[in-house]
Amino acid sequence: MTTPSTTAPPAGAGDAPGTSAARTGRSLGSRIAALAGGGVMRVVLVLVALFWLMPTVGLFLSSLRSADRIAATGWWKIFTVPSELTFDNYSRLLDNSTITDSLFSTVMITVPSTVLVVVIGSLAGYAFAWMEFPGRDWWFLVVVGLLVVPVQVALIPVSKLFGAVGIFETTFGVVIFHTAFGLPFAIFLLRNFFAEIPRELLEAARLDGAGEIRLFTRVVMPLGGPAIASLGIFQFLWVWNDMLVALIFAGSDSPPITVALQQQVRQFGNNIDVLAPGAFVSMVIPLAVFFAFQRQFVSGVMAGAVK
Repeated sequence: MTTPSTTAPPAGAGDAPGTSAARTGRSLGSRIAALAGGGVMRVVLVLVALFWLMPTVGLFLSSLRSADRIAATGWWKIFTVPSELTFDNYSRLLDNSTITDSLFSTVMITVPSTVLVVVIGSLAGYAFAWMEFPGRDWWFLVVVGLLVVPVQVALIPVSKLFGAVGIFETTFGVVIFHTAFGLPFAIFLLRNFFAEIPRELLEAARLDGAGEIRLFTRVVMPLGGPAIASLGIFQFLWVWNDMLVALIFAGSDSPPITVALQQQVRQFGNNIDVLAPGAFVSMVIPLAVFFAFQRQFVSGVMAGAVK
């Protein structure tokens, strides 16, 4: 009688082909993933964030130092001599009528340009997404084509047009220019977002007697909040930080903050005690707007990324 062999099978003999290699690959990949998702990656991200914020921090600390100290040493000396900190620069900034008037002009340009683009873009996006009218697809192709038209191409023709109608070098002209060039992107973005709204939801609202205006205000606008917030942030940042359009179309008596700071550098190159706080104020306002709507911005950017 033959006894069964108790010899263990060779290692890996019962494994499916490629199992050992897969186990080895998974082990190496898991170690890399653990390293990337652990404390080392967090430290790297913190260092990158600090490096990215260093110019902003340096500008803020420079705005709190006197002009002679800024010219003599770097902003990092503030950590060894904290007594240099002073808010006198901001006091002089508020007394500088050129900077304060330019901030007011920037607000008067940015806010209407953003509101008009958001309102008109939302209405047009809804119309292109859910309303039937002759030539809808062709008109949308025209809007898409306008996305590739650079601003520089229109500067001279629009300047002549604004001069003929009498709005050249006026705040109204700058607002119209920014609104016109912001609408193609706004319509394209919102139309694609509104088109993702379930048709059944709109049909149910129509069965309840809702018209197009009620559909837009009660159904589409609340659902499109993230995309609208993202559009508003984009438009606000673009207009606030613009210098080319403002330099050409804005009046010399009421320039935006970007043009006013550029003129201060050209005319009074040694007044760094005014330029530093002015530049920081012009930077911190759009940052505040971004962080105020950060959650809606992220939701709008990620909308449609996951099915």
